[in-house]
Amino acid sequence: MINKSEKTKTLLGTRPVSEDGTHVAESPMDIVVHDGIIQAIRPAGAAPPEGDAIDVSGTLAIPGFINGHHHSHENFHKGRYDRLPLELWMNYVRPAKPLPLTADDIYLRTLVGACQALLSGTTCIVDDFNASPLLNSEHVEAALAAYEDIGIRALLGPTLFDVPFHESVPFIKEECSPATLASLAPNKTTPAADYLQLVESLAATRHPRNNRVGVLLAPSAPQRCSDSLLGEVRAVADRTGLPVIIHVQETRLQAASAWYQRGKTLFQHLDEIGFLAPGTSLIHAVWLTPDDIARISASGASVQHNPNSNLKLGSGLMPMRALLDAGVNVSLGTDGCGSLESTDMLRVVANTALLHKLRGDDYRHWIGAEEALEAATVGGARALGMEDQLGRIATGMRADLVLYRLDAPAFTPLNNPLRQLVFGENGGGIHSVWVEGEQVVADGQITTLDQRAISQRIDQAMQRLRPFIATAEGMTETLRPAYERIWSRCQELPLAPGTIPARFNE
Repeated sequence: MINKSEKTKTLLGTRPVSEDGTHVAESPMDIVVHDGIIQAIRPAGAAPPEGDAIDVSGTLAIPGFINGHHHSHENFHKGRYDRLPLELWMNYVRPAKPLPLTADDIYLRTLVGACQALLSGTTCIVDDFNASPLLNSEHVEAALAAYEDIGIRALLGPTLFDVPFHESVPFIKEECSPATLASLAPNKTTPAADYLQLVESLAATRHPRNNRVGVLLAPSAPQRCSDSLLGEVRAVADRTGLPVIIHVQETRLQAASAWYQRGKTLFQHLDEIGFLAPGTSLIHAVWLTPDDIARISASGASVQHNPNSNLKLGSGLMPMRALLDAGVNVSLGTDGCGSLESTDMLRVVANTALLHKLRGDDYRHWIGAEEALEAATVGGARALGMEDQLGRIATGMRADLVLYRLDAPAFTPLNNPLRQLVFGENGGGIHSVWVEGEQVVADGQITTLDQRAISQRIDQAMQRLRPFIATAEGMTETLRPAYERIWSRCQELPLAPGTIPARFNE
């Protein structure tokens, strides 16, 4: 477990990225950290080291990546699925019959995602944590304990919804028999109000502004939450200052069915009920109209972009340049390991700077390396309402830092460190990772826990769980024909006028 120390330390001789994120210091600098906060950044050797002197010469210092969206509950499903759109895939990782998980299972599956996050340069992760159908506070505490022990910064939100997942699927009652629908409904469920009350109570001791491991509000999606629940979430967010995350129009099916059922987009609906606000992240937001973008911009809400997951599930490519040009803040994330297999934000940052060059013929408006880095750092901090604490290397900010060796292959020869980081680094050049001034990765190894022991314990847990996963997957296979019919029907539904194409075949 990481033990926060009030001792002062000085990181000697690194080259930090500038406060505005546009360039790297030409000469080595010393970074003074006290009680987890950056106290000074000064030319190397300009003053004697304060506290513990730590030689980090020959390194590049970058703010740790902020992974704005992850589902730790998918970690045991890693590598099991491919070539499935979201609507056909989702039932596999959210089976109608939940797996018989222990608190230790929860602890272990949380650690495995956090390990890969740290080892690839992420210092903060946002976990949209499925705790349904029955709330088990021990499971929530196990996930929080995992993040505490490994030393990463984390914000965990138990998923909130009061419309069962299958009931939010269009045409479900037409395509499934009453017996099938009954089999999809859990026997017992914990009311959404209880989940909401738990998060608000945890905020007293787990507010992310004051705690390395904290909580946030995670309503699942507008189609899975009643307006009354969304209103309650908004009220708690306003009362407590907690961040909010919510999935919105990730796929064409969601965008088309919203227009078919409501005559409006889900962004328009959220705006009309007063849900959009600063500190609220709209996860995915792949299918948008210009009116949607204008509404998001006016509200101060952020868009949370998960390009690799959107590729894996075939959801499409959101219009990042149009959002940025409208003044919308964009953050980045990986999404869950059941869809993507990885919490590696280096891949996400690289693809953000690559994929968006497919949009538009004017190369001067393509997304560049610097914009991708900004989205992964200060963009993530701004989305959480924590831009005064995270995302930049500056005095007064929390010391969440990743140091890369400048003699690593990705930086040799050294021409433009930021572009070489985005397009060339794979994590092999990481010298060390620091969270709140404490070193949590050194020489490619987690310093707080034994990675090999964690892997062995997970292998043991999976030996017990694989039969249950296989049984759940078998049940999902029986539902697949109906869901494929629904998916095909929705492909024929029109989109809202002016919807910006997110796939090549649109």
